[in-house]
Amino acid sequence: MASFFKKLFTGIFTLTLTLAGLASAESIELLNVSYDPTREFYEEYNKAFAKYWKEKSGDDVTIKQSHGGGGKQSRAVIDGLDADVVTLALHYDVHQLHAKGKLIPERWHERLAHNSAPYTSTMVFLVHQGNPKNIRDWDDLGKPGVTVVTPNPKTSGGARWNFLAAWGYGLNKLGSEAAAQDLVTKIYKNAPVLDSGARGSTITFAEREIGDVLITWENEAYLAIKEYGADKFEIVAPSYSILAEPPVTVVDKVAARHGTEDVAKAYLEYLYSPTGQELAAKHHYRPRDKAVLAKHAAEFANIRLFTIDEVFGGWDKAQKRFFADGGLFDQIYGAVR
Repeated sequence: MASFFKKLFTGIFTLTLTLAGLASAESIELLNVSYDPTREFYEEYNKAFAKYWKEKSGDDVTIKQSHGGGGKQSRAVIDGLDADVVTLALHYDVHQLHAKGKLIPERWHERLAHNSAPYTSTMVFLVHQGNPKNIRDWDDLGKPGVTVVTPNPKTSGGARWNFLAAWGYGLNKLGSEAAAQDLVTKIYKNAPVLDSGARGSTITFAEREIGDVLITWENEAYLAIKEYGADKFEIVAPSYSILAEPPVTVVDKVAARHGTEDVAKAYLEYLYSPTGQELAAKHHYRPRDKAVLAKHAAEFANIRLFTIDEVFGGWDKAQKRFFADGGLFDQIYGAVR
């Protein structure tokens, strides 16, 4: 009889603890505002993080996504889109959350490793199977009769990387600013339509069948091969391209208002974990973790990469010179229309 009551008491005590745990567990929701080609990566990453956070804290976390051209996404957050975190295409767009929105601190990029860029990428070419126009490098994109698809640098972070990659190649190979500008002018003369974001350009090229070549993120090119078939398209890696470093940050004022600071911070930190880095590599982003990168090195093209600091003096200078109203992009695109 004593044994019966002991078992009964133990069962009641365990049930009480379980119910108490359930009662204390929270349901948390985050909004990650990101750029176009990260959709598939974050869909998988969000599940991994939710599992990790449940095991760590007991709380359920749901992450909602918003995607679009990086420049447009930055402006949307400044205008009131309630992002707990942003994972955007380039430093300049994230920094506008401080400069124009006062939503994050000035030195936000120092809070995580590698200037808060947990993975990298670069810009490559997607061409039709067999490469009928024999496109091998950036100067081929400026040849007569080649139709180029690329997004609009005014709205797309990836498009700005594309533009600067072509300009950097021109400087490196042709040796002068004038020659670089001539090459980029020829490329945009061959671009009949500029979509607002990278994914829109992929659809234009792969589904609408416009263009001979798509300039795009390396990971987006691999996704297009997977989605549409290696029998339709192939990837061409240029000899020289830019090291694209997409940064991330907690949007402090929004997270504070939502009470999500801790989980939002952990969400971004987990990108640097072995799990986060492996998922980045799986989705064709170049991981920062040296061991993970070495494991997947054969999956990434061996391209000579330059940084925006090395060639253009950083994003503030590049934005002002090339992409501000009246800048070189406006001059070039206006001249070729």
